[in-house]
Amino acid sequence: MARFRRTVLGLLVFGVATSSGYARTQSDEILAVRDYRVEHEREIVGELIEFLSLPNVADDVPAMRRNAEMLVGMLERRGVSAMILETGGPPHVFGEARVPGARRTILFYCHFDGQPIDPSRWKGHEPFTPVFRAVPLEAGGTIVELPAEGRLDSDLRVYARSASDDKSPIIALLAALDALEAAGLRPNVNLKFLFEGDEEMGSPNLERVVREHRDLLKADLVVAADGPSDPSGLPTLFFGARGISTLEVTVFGPLRPLHSGHYGNWAPNPAIALAHLLASMKDPETGRVLVEGFYEDVVPLSDLERRALTEAPNDDEQQMEAFAIAEPEAEGSRLELLNLPSLNVRGLRSGWVGGEARTIIPDVAIASIDLRLVKDVRPSDQVGRVVAHIEGQGYRVVAEEPTPDLRRRYAKIARVVTRDGYPAFRTSMDLPISQALIESIEHHTGRPTVRFPTTGGSVPLYLFTDVLEVPTIIVPIVNHDNNQHSPNENIRLGHLWLGIETLTAVMLTR
Repeated sequence: MARFRRTVLGLLVFGVATSSGYARTQSDEILAVRDYRVEHEREIVGELIEFLSLPNVADDVPAMRRNAEMLVGMLERRGVSAMILETGGPPHVFGEARVPGARRTILFYCHFDGQPIDPSRWKGHEPFTPVFRAVPLEAGGTIVELPAEGRLDSDLRVYARSASDDKSPIIALLAALDALEAAGLRPNVNLKFLFEGDEEMGSPNLERVVREHRDLLKADLVVAADGPSDPSGLPTLFFGARGISTLEVTVFGPLRPLHSGHYGNWAPNPAIALAHLLASMKDPETGRVLVEGFYEDVVPLSDLERRALTEAPNDDEQQMEAFAIAEPEAEGSRLELLNLPSLNVRGLRSGWVGGEARTIIPDVAIASIDLRLVKDVRPSDQVGRVVAHIEGQGYRVVAEEPTPDLRRRYAKIARVVTRDGYPAFRTSMDLPISQALIESIEHHTGRPTVRFPTTGGSVPLYLFTDVLEVPTIIVPIVNHDNNQHSPNENIRLGHLWLGIETLTAVMLTR
């Protein structure tokens, strides 16, 4: 009977695949995993709900320890040897399962901390009280109860902090282990797991963990399950991730806010000065960054990487429609632009607005800037180029609050405060291990992969490629509209189900 169910499911998926332009069947291993999932959906979701109910903001170290202890227990119940790696802050978790006869080892990386929360912006529930919605909140979805019996609708969504980033991928990995065990199967590779406890704080401890536990983390490939998958729903692989660095630029006006009637047209306005300074950094027609040398160290894409981009689904028009964007800021497709460094103004502040607006000339204006980096563009070099550009606009750049005497001496002063960032990484698509992973996912899932040279987000995975010298590939599984880092974060169950199969296929890499 189980074999009959697998055959029927395979034919159904085959029909869907054919209508989408590709016609492949799933492997027996994946059909067995699907059988297990269908019969244990409520158990899988129940474990996810229990995990999501634990608060996990990284600056709450006792809470993060409770998460780590739960993770150790979940791994050990699957026969995985597990331990807590102490950091002096939020702990990390390591697990290992050796497979007799395996020739390769894959290290799976996820993080189990989440972004800070603003409960007032979560609709109808607390962030750590998971709820279900039959349709997305943005489409009018209301909170519903799980049906008492029967299959769970694939469009059902779980709303909670870290529902997608990054607790669901962890649950998917654990469910894949359960499914293989239940089917009498085993992975083709040795498995290692590293679950980080403070990624959303900028991974302040990851480098030390990687260096101190180099031998423990030794592997042939690192697979990170962070981030959203392609909107097409196809298995997605990112062979790189951008790096990041940040600056806060403060421009100064009078020593204190002044009456705009008495001093307007006379006292310099720092908000206007800052607007001019920021405008000087980008070409308004092409969107290109005008900072000298900004694109200087960019490593061009290979022919294989360029071909992968042309073969990937282009959803620019759908994204523009969804976000009510009339035209892009820069020339080129969104996927192409992700492979270039970027300069983004992520926040502005000066004076007061709205009901608090006052007829004053502000004393300061502040811009917070993030710089996304691509392979071989170093954080310190890129920050230095932006600082040189500010100086080239006639500013005296300082690192500390300028004294009144300094403000009297220089008409244009900018305080620049930088935060240590980290570089990008990129793994070659034509490495044997890269090709083996692609082949395994496509063979077992029966679906073509969507492959990207890099993802737009920043994750410090360079520590694996540069310090451990291990190729690293991101295999995300969650829905792209998951409200990652925002209120009302969610995971669509259909993506969780397919994610279990995709990560199983990773474990079956030969």
